[in-house]
Amino acid sequence: MSDVSTNPEIGVLLSYAPAEQRDAFGTALALDRMLAEVLRSTSEPVLGQIRLRWWYDALLALEDAPAPAVPLLADFERTFAGSAVRPAALAPMVDGWSLLIEEEAFDTAKLEEQGRLRGGTLFEVAGQLFGATASDPLIAAGTGWALADLARHVRDPALAQSAAERARVLLDQALSVRWSGRVRALGAAAHLARLDLAVPLDVPPPIGAPHRVARLLWHRLSGR
Repeated sequence: MSDVSTNPEIGVLLSYAPAEQRDAFGTALALDRMLAEVLRSTSEPVLGQIRLRWWYDALLALEDAPAPAVPLLADFERTFAGSAVRPAALAPMVDGWSLLIEEEAFDTAKLEEQGRLRGGTLFEVAGQLFGATASDPLIAAGTGWALADLARHVRDPALAQSAAERARVLLDQALSVRWSGRVRALGAAAHLARLDLAVPLDVPPPIGAPHRVARLLWHRLSGR
């Protein structure tokens, strides 16, 4: 499986996922990291859009053809094999990242669209893989998770603050209910995002701190 992060908390999230879908979830997370890297490593917007479009088309192409010699695409072919959920379902994530190149100004609605396409899609697809119930707040949690991450990485302070404020609302909504057992990896991700927002945006969150680990453990046991 592709290396998704050096963050030890990612390993905790993966351990909470159902064993039979853990690799597929890790591959989906790796796609998100890959798309983020496209933006970080591209100085020309047009080139960024071309690179993102390549990934969009590559995900769709997995429906009809073997994966090309690209490790992440080979991971998708392997880890999603036999699942009713197809890698193409993650293609809207590319559109979410593309908005960060296309849009010069973000209002609340556009911010939420970006978060929904990126994080809402990721959580919804993972929920389908895991066997989520109708009561699991996948879209709100995923959108809030993505906006919380955006708040820490965008350069515009006003945009960062707007993203953080909207993320808090969505994550509080998502974490006010009890999550079903098979999707608590996603609930744990939402809890981590909410804990990140309790720290000033210019201060790195204390990854691996005991109170964070304890919060994840309680969520795993209780769904709260």
